[in-house]
Amino acid sequence: MSSFGKIALFIDGPNLRATAKALGFDIDYNRLLGAFQSRGTLLRAFYYTTIEDLEYSVVRPLVDWLEYNGYTVVTKLTKEFVDASGRRKVKGNMNIELAVDAMELAEHVDQIILFSGDGDFRSLVEAVQRRGVRVTVVSTIAIQPPMIADELRRQADEFMDLAQLKLKVGRDPSERFGPTSGAVKRRDSVSAE
Repeated sequence: MSSFGKIALFIDGPNLRATAKALGFDIDYNRLLGAFQSRGTLLRAFYYTTIEDLEYSVVRPLVDWLEYNGYTVVTKLTKEFVDASGRRKVKGNMNIELAVDAMELAEHVDQIILFSGDGDFRSLVEAVQRRGVRVTVVSTIAIQPPMIADELRRQADEFMDLAQLKLKVGRDPSERFGPTSGAVKRRDSVSAE
């Protein structure tokens, strides 16, 4: 595979997890890093997610693992509110944080790989492209309805279907790791430039 220069990964965590789940597999984040390190010089791998509680969250074991294994994890607490009909609702969104980080890093990379199908990112993709950065979007059209917004897919320089990456970055959900799945391994292969 040819080199694409300096690369940064931007992962919309909930979106990627939902896409992989819809395709019937879990993401092996160690293999995901390896797959994209072979494409060029991987400067950063950002993972964005909201959490409901600092102490306990279903994504906490994953967040902890990612932080020790080469990812820059960006989290934000969800906000709880009561809607007009009196129902308790929880909201949380990391799109602004992801967009700001991508714009700040754009002048230092040749390519951004965005793991999301959210059409709200179309403007971000267009903005970093104007700065000369190529953008690959990873999502899927292999299921109905597709997990990627058409406008985002059209704006990207390259679209990569997660379904086609399953053998490289996936694992069966029965292999899911937990906090007791062995020693935490530290990966220092992602440069801190």
